[in-house]
Amino acid sequence: MQFDPERVADWLVSEHRRGAPLVPFAHDHGAHDLAAAYAIQDAFVRRMTSLLGAAAGYKIGLTSRRMQQLCAIDHPVAGVVFRERVLASGRRIARAALQRVGLEFEICVRMGRDVPARDRPWTIDDIADAVDAVAPAFEVIDDRHSSYPLDLLSLVADNAWNEGIVLGEFRREWPDLAAVRGTVFCNGEQVDQGHGRDVLGHPFAPLAWLADHLAATGRGLRAGDIVSTGSLVTTRFPAQAEHYRFELDGIGAVELGIVE
Repeated sequence: MQFDPERVADWLVSEHRRGAPLVPFAHDHGAHDLAAAYAIQDAFVRRMTSLLGAAAGYKIGLTSRRMQQLCAIDHPVAGVVFRERVLASGRRIARAALQRVGLEFEICVRMGRDVPARDRPWTIDDIADAVDAVAPAFEVIDDRHSSYPLDLLSLVADNAWNEGIVLGEFRREWPDLAAVRGTVFCNGEQVDQGHGRDVLGHPFAPLAWLADHLAATGRGLRAGDIVSTGSLVTTRFPAQAEHYRFELDGIGAVELGIVE
C-alpha cells in the first residue's frame, strides 16, 4: 500500500468520531517507521486544530522506566497539547467522555524563551535556562482500550493519546527537580509516589529530547509553550468516580475529579 499520511489522518479522525477502539493500524496503512508515524500525527493535528484551537505546547510520554516497561518501549514519544484542552486544577471529567480515561502525574514546564532548531543536541543546562516556570499537572489520556504491550507506531500516530492537561499553579522558583517527590492521592489516600529523577534522571532530560526531536524537522519550542515531561508513576485508569490530588514537594498541588 502506498503511504499517504493525509488519508490516514482522515481515517483516524473518523475513528475518533465514531468511538472506535484502538487497534494497531500503522503498518496496515503503510507506516513502517517512526518518521511515518509522526507524519500521520502531524496531519491528524492539523485536522484537530480546527476543532480545538492552536497548539499550546507538547506532551512527552514514556519517560520513566516504569512506563517504558509497561509499554515495552525504550525511548520517549511526543504529542501536541491543544489550547482548548488546557484545564485548571479542580476540573471534573466524566469517565464516559472518553473510551478509557487514564491519568498521568507530571511536572509541567512553561518555556520562557524560544528553543530553536540547531545542529548540535540540546543539553539539560541549555534547557534549564529556557524554562520560565514549573507546575504539577495531570495528563489526561485515552488509550481507547489498547492492548499491552502496545503498538508504538499507532500510539505516536494517534497523537500519543493526549486528551488534555490539568494544571496546578506555575511557580517561577523551584527546588532541585530531580529530587522533588511527587505523591498521588486517590479519595484522600496515598496510592503512589515517585520523584523527578524517575523521568530520564531529571525532568529537563525529556525536554532536551523534545527539543532535539523537533529540531530534526526544523522546528523548535517557543516562548509560552507548556510541556508535560512524563509521568513520575504508572498511569492510573479510574474504573469509577474518584478524586485525585497530586502533590509536588516545594512546588504545589493539582486536583482532578473523575465523575460518572
